Amino acid sequence: MSQDLSIARIMQTGLLYCHPRTPLCEAATRMAERCCSSMLVMENDEVLGIWTEHDSLMVDFDDPTAVRVPIAQVMSRPVAALSPDTPIGEAAMRFATEQCRHLLVADDTGRPLGIVSQTDVVLNQGLEPYLRLREVRAAMHANPLVLDGRLSLSETARTMRDSTRDAVVVRCGELLGILTERDLVRFVARHPGTTPIGELASRPLLSIHVDDSLIHARDLLIGHHLRHLAVLDESEAVIGLLGFGDMLSGAEQFYLQDLREALEKRDQALAQSRHHLQLAERVIDASLEGIIITDARTRIEFVNPAFTHMTGYSLEEAVGRTPAMLSSGRHDATFYRHLWDALHARGYWRGEIWNRRKSGQLYLELLTITAIRDEAGEITHFAALFNDITYLRESEERVRRLAYYDALTDLPNRRLLEDRLSLAIRHAHRQSQRLAVIFIDLDHFKQVNDSLGHAAGDELLMQASRRLVDHLREDDSLARLGGDEFIALLPEIDTPEEATRVARRLIEAIRAPFRLGDREFRIGCSLGISLYPDDDTSVEGLLHHADAAMYRAKQEGRNTYRLFSTDMRAHNDRVLTLESALRETLESGAGLDVHYQPLFDYTSGRLCSAEALLRWHHPELGELSPAEFIPLAERSGLILPLGERLLRCVVGQLRSWRDARLDTVPVAVNLSARQFWQRDLAEWVRAELEDQDVPANLIGFELTESTLLDKQQQAIQILGALRELGCTLSIDDFGTGYSSLSYLQALPIDVLKIDRRFIQSLSEDGQGGQAILAAVTGLARELGLLVVAEGVETQAQLIALERFPVDRIQGYLTGRPVPADLFAANWLSGR
Repeated sequence: MSQDLSIARIMQTGLLYCHPRTPLCEAATRMAERCCSSMLVMENDEVLGIWTEHDSLMVDFDDPTAVRVPIAQVMSRPVAALSPDTPIGEAAMRFATEQCRHLLVADDTGRPLGIVSQTDVVLNQGLEPYLRLREVRAAMHANPLVLDGRLSLSETARTMRDSTRDAVVVRCGELLGILTERDLVRFVARHPGTTPIGELASRPLLSIHVDDSLIHARDLLIGHHLRHLAVLDESEAVIGLLGFGDMLSGAEQFYLQDLREALEKRDQALAQSRHHLQLAERVIDASLEGIIITDARTRIEFVNPAFTHMTGYSLEEAVGRTPAMLSSGRHDATFYRHLWDALHARGYWRGEIWNRRKSGQLYLELLTITAIRDEAGEITHFAALFNDITYLRESEERVRRLAYYDALTDLPNRRLLEDRLSLAIRHAHRQSQRLAVIFIDLDHFKQVNDSLGHAAGDELLMQASRRLVDHLREDDSLARLGGDEFIALLPEIDTPEEATRVARRLIEAIRAPFRLGDREFRIGCSLGISLYPDDDTSVEGLLHHADAAMYRAKQEGRNTYRLFSTDMRAHNDRVLTLESALRETLESGAGLDVHYQPLFDYTSGRLCSAEALLRWHHPELGELSPAEFIPLAERSGLILPLGERLLRCVVGQLRSWRDARLDTVPVAVNLSARQFWQRDLAEWVRAELEDQDVPANLIGFELTESTLLDKQQQAIQILGALRELGCTLSIDDFGTGYSSLSYLQALPIDVLKIDRRFIQSLSEDGQGGQAILAAVTGLARELGLLVVAEGVETQAQLIALERFPVDRIQGYLTGRPVPADLFAANWLSGR
């Protein structure tokens, strides 16, 4: 395409604009939905400024309020503008001189007509010869910025801004992803909080080799709807990034050279018109765009090979006919009248149109028609250029479907469900009706994945979704939230009993056996029901309350349903209050304390060690039990910082006791499953001990059986690394839940702590408990393990333990958990 082609031919006329007081996140949402790279800020038909994808780098993502400021506070002004008759080549130079990526196209009165971006110029400037002849290395941005996936979004935006990069490569474990300015617009639209960029980056990163041609790179970018490609060298290492902007920048230095050569050849071409015509003919023949040239009466005089390839009509079949032979029948007379009105008024028309191939197949094309006039201004010909963009629209439709439907079950996803629920709430409000939300969770679904594999699990989910749909009413909706969780929306119900009847049908449907391959499998489901307007009037509230009711159904036996009730609301409020308070406490450190409970040698009564126990006193909530806040920390993801604080406090206390020249004993710290399975646990423990200069034999770790049973081989490696440091390892609460005697000889442990329930049974004349205690202590003694009796509270229990090989005693009888200073005063002697 000629460099003299005006900007009006390629500009985007579908302007996206907003009022100056529009919140930034709302403007970004509209940009993300439209896949638009800029937003005009207008008031009273006057353009005040512009906010683009590049401006998203200025947002402080650490501050949630930063995405809600009025767009007028962050927009760029003034807006660089050009007239619609500006040549594309001149516009390309303006991007460089203005140092911007978007230019406003306005008429003489300043009224905005459209927007043109660097990408529009790359796609329409006629760079094909340059892109064909040059390799990726000529235009790529070498030394790409590669960031760790654990970085925060705010740090990443600041790094991109400081280094003037519009995209960065993100290390996501062993994979590479990419984060671009367009992604940041989505994050402005829906603020992801403190989520690491490794979870936000798009991956995998599409790549191209450094020796490939730029035309291949351009086609990849267009075909995959991307803006950047990773550039790989011969060793498959990432050495650069390539985008549309890089192509345009790379073309600028060659453009002047090409222009000088074109001027020299023009002088020769004027004297050799025949050669010039032959050259033009070859260019048209080689064009990837379909070209039609007609006379003033729209009779076809010429078509190029690309036209034949796309439509199926040869030159001989097309000449003499009109383009109406391609008509699809989808557009009415009004459409064509507007097309011709625009063509005669402006001299060109550009838009999308459905046509039909010779085979009868419909296709969508992006068409540009230009009127060619003679010196007198009379139209002599029409030239039409078009591209088949059917695959682009199909891809967009697939993307839209993925945005609203679950890929596995083809059910609506959470986003579409929330839209439908919002509409249903408004309808119920107008009609003074009820509606119900049923939260459905399949019971024991994990067993299917673990025993039969994920493929069988997927098949089970598809079968279950079909059954659920078949047992809903005609106007009901079913959505899949993810995993084995579903939501049913029941509009227009009169009484809660209607919802419970549906719930019972769903339970019966899932209860029937499933056939997976040559096996039958049975599962159940737990349901929670919330009602509008009885329980809540918002989308979030109804979903949340249905979820809470479902968990109550699981707690009370599974394979049943529960209606949301006020006691659940109180419980949820209590959980939210505690979680918020725990987060504040972890940040400040105030209110958390470590108590120490002594362990004594059973025979000599000598102090052997201690167990560190975390205590939490809140100024408003009072003393909180570990049985309440430890599970809360597990569910909310706060157990890791809580465990780190506990270990640091214990190691620091051991150092203080040693500095005070006290006879310090080893202290054991409880490890949760999340703490135990975190990466490089042993290295982190080593670093903490070395930082305080505390010997590793003064620290022990206690773990429950359930933590170790799921992945025994991996557990052995982690335990071995901790034991190699010199730490003591204990199995806590042995005998509850998952006791397995076989793994005791495989795991590198030192101590077996008998659960307090067996100790308490000694004073209840329970022969079963005593038999278990005798077996467990005898086995531990044979395996060379120290045996600790937990929960010794009475003298009778202590005396009863004489019959068993117990090494150490722990309980209220011998010593309660006390603060560090009292523990030292009671049981630690000076040296």
